[in-house]
This record gives sequence, C-alpha cells and structure tokens, in this order.
Amino acid sequence: MNYDVIIIGAGPGGIFSAYELLEKAPGLSIAVFESGHPLAKRRCPIDGEKIKSCINCKTCSIMSGFGGAGAFSDGKYNITNDFGGTLYEYIGKEKSLELMRYVDEINLKHDGEGTKLYSTAGSRFKRECIQHDLHLLDASVRHLGTDINYVVLQNLYEKLKDRVDFFFDTPVETVRILPEGYEVVSEGGVFSCRYCIVSVGRSGSKWMEQVCKDLSIPTKSNRVDIGVRVELPAEVFSHLTDELYESKIVYRTEKYGDLVRTFCMNPKGAVVNENTNGIITVNGHSYEDPEKQTNNTNFALLVAKHFSEPFKDSNGYGESIARLSNMLGGGVIVQRFGDLIRGRRSTPSRIEEAFVTPTLRATPGDLSLVLPKRILDGIIEMIYALDKIAPGTANDDTLLYGVEVKFYNMEVAVNEHLESCYPGLYIIGDGSGITHSLSHASASGVHVARRIAELA
Repeated sequence: MNYDVIIIGAGPGGIFSAYELLEKAPGLSIAVFESGHPLAKRRCPIDGEKIKSCINCKTCSIMSGFGGAGAFSDGKYNITNDFGGTLYEYIGKEKSLELMRYVDEINLKHDGEGTKLYSTAGSRFKRECIQHDLHLLDASVRHLGTDINYVVLQNLYEKLKDRVDFFFDTPVETVRILPEGYEVVSEGGVFSCRYCIVSVGRSGSKWMEQVCKDLSIPTKSNRVDIGVRVELPAEVFSHLTDELYESKIVYRTEKYGDLVRTFCMNPKGAVVNENTNGIITVNGHSYEDPEKQTNNTNFALLVAKHFSEPFKDSNGYGESIARLSNMLGGGVIVQRFGDLIRGRRSTPSRIEEAFVTPTLRATPGDLSLVLPKRILDGIIEMIYALDKIAPGTANDDTLLYGVEVKFYNMEVAVNEHLESCYPGLYIIGDGSGITHSLSHASASGVHVARRIAELA
C-alpha cells in the first residue's frame, strides 16, 4: 500500500479527518487529494473592474481548494442538530453535538479565539417570531468571519503539511476496489490505501454520483433549495443580528403550505458570486474586521423542494433554473422588491436611485421570468412575514439577487460509522448528502478518523 489512509477532498471533512488521525493515530501514513489549489493560491479573478463576471476558470477558486467551498464563506459554525444536516441520525444527537463542540475548540486553538459564540437559547425573539407564525430554530453559532476563518484554515494547514502528503490540482478520476483496500486513480498516478475517506463536498456531487453508480453503492434522491439573496440596510435586522448574529427562521406559507427559511445571514456583509459546475449563483460573506464591513445585511430566503418518483434529478432541476438566470442576466440578476411586486423589471437607473447600494455588481432584471411562480409566491409571503418582526424588510428598495441554489448530493447509504457497503470506504461531509454545513461536515471527519484509529 502507498498509504494507510487516502482522503479525497480538502474541505472541512477532509481537513478534520486528517487532523484527528494525526492526533489519534500519528503512525499512519496519510495523503489528501484535492482538485483545487492550496489556500494561498486560491484567487478569484473577478475584481469588479477589469473582470466583472465569472470567466469559468478550469478550477473555481471559490468552490475548490484547501478549505473547500467554506474557505471564503463567513465562517459560521452552527452547533445544533436542528439544521445543517442529519449526522445525528447516524451517530446520535449527543455524539453529534459533542463532535461539533470539539471542532469549535480546535478552531479556537488555531487563532479563532476572541470570536463570539452566539446563542438563540432563551431569546426574547423566539416568542415574537411565534406570534407572527415564524419559527426561530435553536442553535449556538460561532462566527469566525471570512477573514478569521482564512487564518484558522491557514494555521491548520501549517500543522498538517509536514505530516500529510497533499496532492493539490490533482482531481481523482475514480476509486477502485482491491482485494484488501482501495485504489485511487488520479491525473498524478494510481495510489493504493487501506482506508479511503471520500469528502468531495457539494462541488463533487456529479463525481460522487458516478462513483456510487460504478461501485453499486445505494443512494436516494435528495432535495434542492431554491430562492434569492436579500440585501437591505443593516439597521433593519440589527436588533436580531446584534444578539443572535445568525437567526434561522422558518415560515409555512398560507397559499401552498411550503416551508421558506432564512439561511446564511451576513450582518454588514457583502453579496458574492458562486460558481457550481459552471453555473453562476449567488451567496454572501461577512467579516469580523470592522474595516471590511458594509452598511448592508444580506441573507438567503430558500424554498426546499423534495421530489418523488419518477423524477430523481433534484440538482438538475435547480441547475436549469440557475441556467435560465444566467441566460437572461449573463450571471446573477438583481431586482428591487418594489419592482417585483409591481410586475416590472428593475433597470440600472432604478437600482442607482434606490436607497440600498448593492454590494455585488449584478444585472438588473425580472426574477419572475426565472423563478417558478410557487417558489416566488412563497418568497414574497416570507418577506411580508419578516417585515412584522423586522420592519423595513418589505421596503421597495430591498434588493433581491437571484438565483441562490443550494445543491445537495444524493444521500449515500452508510452505516453508523459513515462507512459504505465496502469496509474501509467512508463517505463524509456534504458529498455524502448527510451534512450541509461547516460544523456537521467537520464533525463527520472527526467521527470517521476516530473509527479508523480504533481499527488501525
């Protein structure tokens, strides 16, 4: 065997797998294969001046590389079982929370100390939300910020790099089963291992689907979340964000009974582009450093769509909607809420005259030509519902960017050790379809590493 353990993917799941293996089984030889660049070389060419929109780089530095898609996120680690994945269904609720708290401790030890831990427990806003048919989910939230999150990742890499073999810019083509172990086929050659941990994240969804098909690993269809990113003056949500920072609020629409939720709230943050499999969608960042903060707060409003037989391609459905946005706007579309409810497209002049200055250069347009009516109706209902607890949300100049799509991998069949039907082949992180967050993905990596340390 070339290695005892090969980890495919250097996102949070892969990083914390390697970290914990070094802690619990330091004698093991470990390699990490990553399709993207090292952290220091991850640079998006969009500068807003010479390059204003996505140029479809061969490897997207926002989505791939050391740190995964979360490297340039706002660094929110939600310690909860209420959202962020279903890891607890496999390893138990107490174990899941214990591992997430452990991950938080590791982040603090690597220059994350001094960042604030927020909590919704006992919040006065819970009652206020319920009075308006809104539901505030329970969570403890560690906000590192995009800047501190980068520093933490940098420090973790410094700790790992001399004891782990990293193969960057080396996409793995496939995984083969050996009589005793596994073979990883990549552009850099063929490598073998006793244990293989697959942690390819959301950007590896299509690759993961193909591997499961080739190896006859059972999967089941998952969901896709479709919606918009809302941007408004920070003062509108300051009473919530100052106390809670991240407020996960769920609303059931009157018209269809669909669930709409807030997601990834970024106080005084910026709206950004995101490239997933060549499709340009929208996301948000926020910073711990006051000098990098803006006057706006942004968050997503997402509607979850679950599909039943015979349709199985939930991600394909989300991609088709995102492609339509790209077709009409050349990328992300932005529209004033007032224009949307009046049935007219936003124009450059209407955006310029608005009281909210956009933090992302996007194409003014009409989201009603992109989003399905049922989803758009739900988003509009949710905005009016939020306006009751945060007056100003439904103002005419509130900006809506579209589309925001959260793709989820097909859920891979694994046991309580996150092990597939092949002994020693583990599927973790967002690539498994089980986790949907930094904290859950990191915790899954720790869980598998401890299992391998027991067996080795």
